[in-house]
Amino acid sequence: MSETEATVLEEIASSWRPPTVETARRVDPWASAAFAALLDADPPALDEGDPLPPLWHWFTLLDHPATAELGEDGHPANGPFLPPIPGRRRMFAGGRLRRLAPIPYGSLLHSRASVASVTPKSGRSGAMLFVTVRYELSVDGAPVAVEEQDIVYRSEPEGTPRRTIARPQGDEPAPEGEWRRSLATDPVLLARFSALTYNGHRIHYDAPYATAVEGYPDLVVHGPLLALLALELPRINAPDEHVAEFSYRLARPAFQPATIVAAGNRSGGQVEFAVAAEGVAPSLIGTARLTRDGA
Repeated sequence: MSETEATVLEEIASSWRPPTVETARRVDPWASAAFAALLDADPPALDEGDPLPPLWHWFTLLDHPATAELGEDGHPANGPFLPPIPGRRRMFAGGRLRRLAPIPYGSLLHSRASVASVTPKSGRSGAMLFVTVRYELSVDGAPVAVEEQDIVYRSEPEGTPRRTIARPQGDEPAPEGEWRRSLATDPVLLARFSALTYNGHRIHYDAPYATAVEGYPDLVVHGPLLALLALELPRINAPDEHVAEFSYRLARPAFQPATIVAAGNRSGGQVEFAVAAEGVAPSLIGTARLTRDGA
């Protein structure tokens, strides 16, 4: 990272003033049924008033930018939470969820979103800006959840040599746990998840772009899909309990074609997760706290 790039990011971090964005959408069971079908999993109870599984509000609170507003990478060229970085590249780094009450199907879900922190950092891939976006969710004026998402933005101005990321090789054992779930990935699955989440990022469905422009060895498995796969473990194995808190970190990307293995180890009310492509160290590491009460 050059001194100039570092200075630019520091100036952005100190001067950028993103707005607060409020959204309200009806929680429709169709998207939940569609996601369960994508996983070949049994759907949750979908009647009006039944609770939405944790983080499945991602299928409700979707942005829908106009095609003319998209950049080369398929993401919006500009937006309220997109920092003005030259040659911006986006990576999902992790997040946290705190559940306060159920989100019922059929309810009107309100979101109040704002940037909680902006931190410039340097790494092997160059200058980066870590942005944490906080979502305060409510139903009928009552808080139901607080979510934070950590997004990393790399600066890659025009003329920057393209990085190349090799496909991970190794014979790492699959994650072990009393709870396990596997998911075979291919371009069709990734395209369907992109469509379900209205995610236009080309690294998930456009192989020539992912390899030639962004330097990946193949299509990238969505970070949110890895997080949702981890949460399938308590949903299926502890159906009478609730995820009160969930925290996760994305350590490395996973690439198709690969079978993704999610494993969970429970100790009392705590669950530790690891999600990895077979033969590779985990891409996601996380923890959750389970409870039997309404929150």
